[in-house]
Amino acid sequence: MSSSPTLTLLDPHASYEPFPPVEMAWDEPNGLLAVGGDLTSERLMNAYASGIFPWFNHNEPIYWWSPTPRAVLFPAKMKISRSLRKTARNKGYRVSFDEDYSAAMSACAAPRAYSDSTWITSEMYQAYMQLHHLGHAHSVEVRNAKNELVGGLYGVVYRGVFCGESMFSTERDTSKIALLALIIHMEKWGYTMVDCQLESDHLLSLGAELMPRENYIRRIKSSVIPPSHSWEIDENIDISRWKPPA
Repeated sequence: MSSSPTLTLLDPHASYEPFPPVEMAWDEPNGLLAVGGDLTSERLMNAYASGIFPWFNHNEPIYWWSPTPRAVLFPAKMKISRSLRKTARNKGYRVSFDEDYSAAMSACAAPRAYSDSTWITSEMYQAYMQLHHLGHAHSVEVRNAKNELVGGLYGVVYRGVFCGESMFSTERDTSKIALLALIIHMEKWGYTMVDCQLESDHLLSLGAELMPRENYIRRIKSSVIPPSHSWEIDENIDISRWKPPA
């Protein structure tokens, strides 16, 4: 824990209010920095630019976090198993980008086998739908041969970083297929990193690594805005055969 951690109370009526320095965050648990404020697009994008994200449950105030270390994934370091390649090749899945952002986010918010609750509240849903309408938030969808949505993810783009928010799968490996498709196009478009926020065994098994907060902040501040591109899947790419750049 830092020597003098402070929890800042944010004004819910001041979207342009600056966040406190991330060095003021409590390192345990998970870098809690501030509470309150609102989820306007201006405040949210200010948060991502500062290495901060909201995370709270229903009937709780808005909590803002900046953890250290930070889980990140570089395209060249994603681990692609033989089983994942086989699933991508043989199961007849179709991947799309932003084809149905609302459905992807709703699926991420659905109850899981291990929990009936969700942190993607109706307030979060509306806020991130607005980010999507403004071109800041994007989704990856995976559909099976019956055209059923069975996997995907969504997140926020800031400069050259994709800040992952949540992923889901109702069939084996479909969230991994979504992440693989995202990684391939990120590398092609000039994005440099996926921000996974908090570490998990699942993410580490895919090649994610831990980065000190100060290094993460330095990277997002210096990241270059990729050239303009359309957020569309490249149908000519066979994700089952893609290999990370050397």
